[in-house]
Amino acid sequence: MLAADGTPRAPYRQLADWFETQSPSVMRKKSREAETIFRRLGITFAVYGTAEATERLIPFDIIPRILSASEWRRLSAGIDQRVRALNAFLHDIYHRQEIIRAGRIPADLVIQNEAFLPEMIGFTPPRRVYAHIIGTDLVRVNEEDFYVLEDNTRTPSGVSYMLENRETMMRMFPELFQQNRVAPIEHYPELLRETLESVAPPHCDSEPTVCVLTPGIFNSAYFEHAFLADSMGVELCEARDLFVEGGKVFMRTTRAPEQVHVIYRRIDDAFLDPLTFRPDSMLGVPGLFDAYRAGNVTICNAPGTGIADDKAIYAYVPDIIEFYTGQKPILKNVPTWNCAKPEELAHVLAHLPELVVKEVHGSGGYGMLIGPTASKRELAEFTRRLKARPGNYIAQPTLALSACPTHVASGLAPRHVDLRPYVLVGDKVRITPGGLTRVALKKGSLVVNSSQGGGTKDTWVLED
Repeated sequence: MLAADGTPRAPYRQLADWFETQSPSVMRKKSREAETIFRRLGITFAVYGTAEATERLIPFDIIPRILSASEWRRLSAGIDQRVRALNAFLHDIYHRQEIIRAGRIPADLVIQNEAFLPEMIGFTPPRRVYAHIIGTDLVRVNEEDFYVLEDNTRTPSGVSYMLENRETMMRMFPELFQQNRVAPIEHYPELLRETLESVAPPHCDSEPTVCVLTPGIFNSAYFEHAFLADSMGVELCEARDLFVEGGKVFMRTTRAPEQVHVIYRRIDDAFLDPLTFRPDSMLGVPGLFDAYRAGNVTICNAPGTGIADDKAIYAYVPDIIEFYTGQKPILKNVPTWNCAKPEELAHVLAHLPELVVKEVHGSGGYGMLIGPTASKRELAEFTRRLKARPGNYIAQPTLALSACPTHVASGLAPRHVDLRPYVLVGDKVRITPGGLTRVALKKGSLVVNSSQGGGTKDTWVLED
């Protein structure tokens, strides 16, 4: 919020002036009011593997993160470039594999990757779009530079929190939205539906029927599945609500079965269809993949998109962007060591206390080591893991993440943040201005995941 001389940076001037007029008691009351709203709406997430109650309220910070219009223009250009390149990469590796033939990426890294689905080889989804809904995780390291931490191309979550954060802020602080020209985000569900309908099978000659496929109420993101289905005005389905007949997918209704053209799935690849993937899956629809390959239904995101956000592939994304666009990446990658390479593993082991180590297929902040804050026991354990399964890990330097003003008991204090803008890819690329800012609420912490004690805040993009 503040420049080096202590004065507010331009995007924050109105907010800083406003905050000076607010009493601490009013701000504490507003913070409690926000918590009450979230509790009433049931905005929770599930924590797996804990002995305590699985449902937790996501902490919400009432001080927004603010980006200027010029900052957002550069960010959105970089995100647009990135998602187009990743979709081109996905089409290529399931067809001619030109990037492998050109020697720009090792064949084994793709073909032997557990996220690569041989069943997708030779199949082209409508509009050649594989990743329709993408969450790009960004961190800011200085005034000019944003780094991409990872590309979530499978089933990125959190967009419901982005929307509810904004609605809560507008309800509690209407005066702030009168003083600041904040780009709207409430049309996201409408844009999501437009995107999904735009990738319906080509022979669909009526208005496409869309549904959201959820694993059910015990999934950590079930609130979001129900929220998005309701916001779009489509059905929320579990596997038992769908069936395949004559190579087409139908939804059971109180009247006659209704053909489904587009499925926004929130189920992992392995569980989508017990006849093609895991035979023990109770979450999938038997015959779904054959109906998909026959071109009678579109699955969003496409099966096999996980290869594009695999952490071992991440290090090659700058090459992927250059290969498919002919341009240098607008947004930088974090320098990354691939522990599968002996020389890079040796470097990681020698500098473990300085690095962040992540599982290649990990998510949610689980299975990672933050070297500077790790105990000797944790460092020793990760040394053992790295030596036992080096190909399962990558390592990165510990970044000096930017901080944003956050409401704490004593007033405002800096807390580290990241940003997940949401991108929709169909007949065109649609990027929602802002996204979900996740904040590490513990002083000094760099881990923003809600499963690890992080919270969220509203993200404002100021219009010119």
